[in-house]
Amino acid sequence: MSIKKYKKQTQLIRGGVTRSQHGETSEALFFNSGYVYKDAEEARDRFAGEQDGYLYSRYGNPTVSMFQDRMALNEGAENCFATSSGMSAVFASLMSYLESGDEVVSSRALFGSCYYILNELLPKYNITTHLIDGTDVTQWEKHINKKTKCIFLESPSNPTMEIVDIQAVAKIAHEVGALVIVDNILASPALQKPLELGADIVVYSATKHIDGQGRAMGGAILSSKQHFEDHIKTFTRHTGPTLSPFNAWILLKGLETLEYRINQHCLNATKVAEYLSQHQRVEKTIYPGLKSHPQFDLAKKQMSQSGSIVTFNIKGNNAFNFINKLSLFDISNNFGDTKSLVTHPATTTHRVLGEEGRKKLEITDNMIRLSIGLEDVEDLIEDIDQALK
Repeated sequence: MSIKKYKKQTQLIRGGVTRSQHGETSEALFFNSGYVYKDAEEARDRFAGEQDGYLYSRYGNPTVSMFQDRMALNEGAENCFATSSGMSAVFASLMSYLESGDEVVSSRALFGSCYYILNELLPKYNITTHLIDGTDVTQWEKHINKKTKCIFLESPSNPTMEIVDIQAVAKIAHEVGALVIVDNILASPALQKPLELGADIVVYSATKHIDGQGRAMGGAILSSKQHFEDHIKTFTRHTGPTLSPFNAWILLKGLETLEYRINQHCLNATKVAEYLSQHQRVEKTIYPGLKSHPQFDLAKKQMSQSGSIVTFNIKGNNAFNFINKLSLFDISNNFGDTKSLVTHPATTTHRVLGEEGRKKLEITDNMIRLSIGLEDVEDLIEDIDQALK
């Protein structure tokens, strides 16, 4: 019976399971790098693509395949290719498709490494990137034209939580035949489905919410089967951004509890955001679930809940002092973990943007990003309260 007939939570537990001849309950770990063939003819036919089967673990692996199948089911995608990290997913999704002379239009609100790829690396290959205010649909209309090959955006963005109207942007892009790539990392597949909103490709850092416990690196590219066959397959096979079987196994187990974890993340984050928004020592609180957020209505339309990240600006030049006074929050540039984390974007994750780049995105020196975990929310608020005092 097809697993697709079942609801999402069942798919997150049962999707992609392939048991060996031993009938194991948990998904098996296949650590091998290569595979053997019963005869020379079978090897020939597999390499020629005339017979299904594994060739080499850089190309595919049974444990990795289970993770890919489960991710595709959850996302509603025809195909998933798992990568060694989120950034390898971003890079492969772009470079497998773009050629010298192409143009890209991207929202300006980007994670530091994404900004580096689009603004620094792609121009070395004679690919032009136009960075715009992604929240302004008129800017997408202005910059997307027949020369545009690809669209790239984050929504919500890290760390300023800008929300892009994915459906509107996809419609504009598809009128000129441009590919739409959405980095859905902050929302996670539990809260937002970009493919349903018109995106062509969705990329993830599975290191974040999908693992959710700070154990393993990984990434994913979700697309149509045709796009995978035409572009991603050959590129990834020969450049090798391969996810290890062990990490794939960890991420498989992470998917089983994703919906439940994300739900509690969001409940906790909402309470923290509401608390911060009323504190006299807080200048500004940025969270899509607050009515004060400039794209509150759009966020509510695109996302089922508002996420685990809360960003705020503390009054005065006290960001480091606040961070150092926290007891429960760990100082870390990661997010989406069961443990609550705090970081200072201007000097860590978005340092590479430079002072001018950060100024355009309003990433100030008094901005603090909180990744709200699964601790008791009252303990988290008490910790924040004592640090603010």
